[in-house]
Amino acid sequence: MTIDRLIEVLLIVTTTFSISALIMPYIIRIANHIGALDIPRHEQGDRHIHKTIIPKFGGMGIFISFLVGYMLFGVHSVQMNAILIGSFFIILTGMIDDINSLSAKHQLIGQIAAALVIIFYGNITLSNLTAFGFNIEFGIWAYPITLFFILGCINVIRLIDGLDGLSGGISSIFFLTIGIISFLQQRFGTLEITLTFIMLGSVLGFLVYNFNPAKIFAGEIGATFMGFIIAVISLLGFKGALLTSVLVPLLILAIPILDTLFAIIRRVIKHKPVYEGDKDHFHHQLLKMNFSQRKTVLIVYFINILFSIAAIVYTINNQKLGIIMYIVLFILVVLFVLHTNIISDKLEEKTKNLEHKLIKNKHDDKKIEEDKKETKTNSKKKEQTNVETSSQKKNSKIKKSNKM
Repeated sequence: MTIDRLIEVLLIVTTTFSISALIMPYIIRIANHIGALDIPRHEQGDRHIHKTIIPKFGGMGIFISFLVGYMLFGVHSVQMNAILIGSFFIILTGMIDDINSLSAKHQLIGQIAAALVIIFYGNITLSNLTAFGFNIEFGIWAYPITLFFILGCINVIRLIDGLDGLSGGISSIFFLTIGIISFLQQRFGTLEITLTFIMLGSVLGFLVYNFNPAKIFAGEIGATFMGFIIAVISLLGFKGALLTSVLVPLLILAIPILDTLFAIIRRVIKHKPVYEGDKDHFHHQLLKMNFSQRKTVLIVYFINILFSIAAIVYTINNQKLGIIMYIVLFILVVLFVLHTNIISDKLEEKTKNLEHKLIKNKHDDKKIEEDKKETKTNSKKKEQTNVETSSQKKNSKIKKSNKM
């Protein structure tokens, strides 16, 4: 039974991977033809890492592969209809933005429209939560909570999409982790699991052309679509479920979530609009440490995989160990933040000043100790000299008395 399921999973992933990888060269041509191009602009504060014009329509290839995967392996349902309609709003908004930039307000309208279809037509909401023996019914608050959750997932992937292969890699890690958890829990045949493996193959096929040096970017269309499906899979997975299931997506998406949170705090501190881009994200800090694009992305992958392992341990094996792993990783991320200007230039300056002060105090303490040792040594030498002088005088007296 398990072997049959594994073969089914591999078939879904390899099929969607092949479709995505095969159509991506044609998507690159279409992007060049319609002008869906990412052009480095120095007037935007030199936020662009790349220096050449790159097509940014990769999300369309992911979406086409997703549709074919659903037609081959999916099952028709009202919820799936809602996902397809919601995806249409996401794709349409992203496509327009990739060709001719939309304002943040108009992008948000498209995202809200997609989320409302999921909530009201698909009836996919976070309606209740069981935690510590208590069942919390959200009632009417389920709608705004679900809306906020969907918008949050969409935008954490959007904001992390700053380097070749970054958003696609993080999304792939999410889909793979959910797939591993479902496989270990023997959860098969559900809509969220089918979507997980369809998306895993589709995004991996895109990564063939998106990993550094990238031939195509995901664009708004790709980043928002990946975030949207991540939100839907998470909601389907823990609809009316335990707190355990709610935490899993948050554990897996720790890096993009924390990066988004830090970006919001940073922009509020600097009195800048929350939606205004900058070059102070988590990955930018690694670039400032002279890591290459490829090494930076691999480092972020590695950290994200550690969080995913914590999520798997938390879900399958040992909740306490999973929480300990998560806390340790979180502390390490916070320590990294304190040594950079992710939140504030002043915070970095204060941290460095504090470190300098501690080093100076340590140096002063060392100097005091050395002075003490030197004083002690000098006093010993002085005592020895005095003893030698008195001894010489005594000897001199004895010699004089002998002569007389």
